[in-house]
Amino acid sequence: MGSIRRWAPRVVGIVVTLACLVGAGRLLWPQPGLDEQPGSTERQLAFVREALDEGSDTAAQELFPEGYVFSNVLYGLAWVQAAHTDSGLRAAALRESRWALARLESDEGKAIFSPALRPTFGVFFAGWTNWLRAAILSLDDTDTAEVRRFATHSSEIAQAFAAAETPFLQAYPGQAWPVDSTVAIASLRLHDKLFGADYTAVIDRWLEQAKSRLDPATGLLPHQVAPSDGSLMTGARATSQTAIHRFLPEIDPAFATSQYSRYRDQFLAYPGGFGPALREYPKGVDGSGDVDSGPLVAGISLSATVVAQGAARVHGDRDLASAIGAEGELLGLPVSLPGSKRYAFGLLPIGDAFVVWSSTARPLTEPTTVLEQDLRWWWRLPWLGMLILIAIAPWVWTLVGLARPRRRETVTG
Repeated sequence: MGSIRRWAPRVVGIVVTLACLVGAGRLLWPQPGLDEQPGSTERQLAFVREALDEGSDTAAQELFPEGYVFSNVLYGLAWVQAAHTDSGLRAAALRESRWALARLESDEGKAIFSPALRPTFGVFFAGWTNWLRAAILSLDDTDTAEVRRFATHSSEIAQAFAAAETPFLQAYPGQAWPVDSTVAIASLRLHDKLFGADYTAVIDRWLEQAKSRLDPATGLLPHQVAPSDGSLMTGARATSQTAIHRFLPEIDPAFATSQYSRYRDQFLAYPGGFGPALREYPKGVDGSGDVDSGPLVAGISLSATVVAQGAARVHGDRDLASAIGAEGELLGLPVSLPGSKRYAFGLLPIGDAFVVWSSTARPLTEPTTVLEQDLRWWWRLPWLGMLILIAIAPWVWTLVGLARPRRRETVTG
């Protein structure tokens, strides 16, 4: 028993120290460039698919209203993005993304949305579904039936925007969020890239209207608006901004760049010297977390920070995308197995869907341009300092003991 008590602290100390060394290695390991993707992408997708087969999308629906849709649409989109980077994945991407689209359009996928809205089932469901369909066609447009369906749905979305007095259509009866309309408009822009310029007038009108309804406090698109006229209800928040900036470069790169600079200035933070990460509310504004943002840690939205990696990638913000990716490898508790990779021990598969969608992000309508933005060059140092402190903590008493002068034994005759 005495031997166990003597060795147990040393074993714990060795485990803690090794874990910190692994964490430091993950933080320092080079991240993929803007035209690359993580080598673990296929294993991440394998885990998400396994989780979907076990009902993770239905479970996510119990956490927030769009859980089922996001679980499937992000899985399908991540496959398409991965195939655009690695053509060897094309066949698998088409199979899996079409499978995801079918789940979106199932009765379960449509269940919470209103068929009375225009476009049908609301702009959230219509926009994300149309974007996934467009993304699939960007890989393979030989399915004439699918091309016709895309044309029909795109036309319905365009007619809904053309008929509305506001650029921000309803996702649910009486509720409108600009991010949802941004996704839908991006799907029209991708339609025009793939099949000719049919919706330029609608897109240009949307941009003009959207620019006239920016949040005056930040100069950014708002979080929530009045469905009647698009007037401000809730100012810009990172939860929606990160998704907006994933899609805005697909619509208008010049407007997107100016908006992205404002967004970065207002939301990028280093709480306690750690970061970079995304505040849920603009600098100088405090607020609480909700179903959109999840719990906030020192004002930081972990979900928004994950999605911000995708926004940074499509904007060519290489340093920020790499930093968020490295932090995810340190803090996300990844578990890598031969056939799968999961974060947070796989306890929340929808989180893994957001991670793989963001880490493979790439624009589908415009080529990525490198955007030079400032990032603290020393951002890793606080993380490394924390790891060093944790690594030596189990050995403090041992080190103190070694530092104490030993008493000389007195020899008596």
